[in-house]
Amino acid sequence: MKTLKKIITAAIFIFVIGTLSAQSPPHPNGGNAPGSGNTPVGGGAPIGGGLFILLGLGAVYGGAKSIFYQKKENSL
Repeated sequence: MKTLKKIITAAIFIFVIGTLSAQSPPHPNGGNAPGSGNTPVGGGAPIGGGLFILLGLGAVYGGAKSIFYQKKENSL
């Protein structure tokens, strides 16, 4: 009975994965002629804020590891 449930579950997943599809990408410049708008091809997703957060967290993590390593070396 367990193998039948596994087979049915796998068949459902395969069917669902096979039938789902992603949306098509939007037309550049909202459908206007090329060069007639300020929208870059691919959209205008901001990445600056997330990049600074990631760099800041990396610096904090590196500093904490450095302090931990120095304390470990001094205790030996």
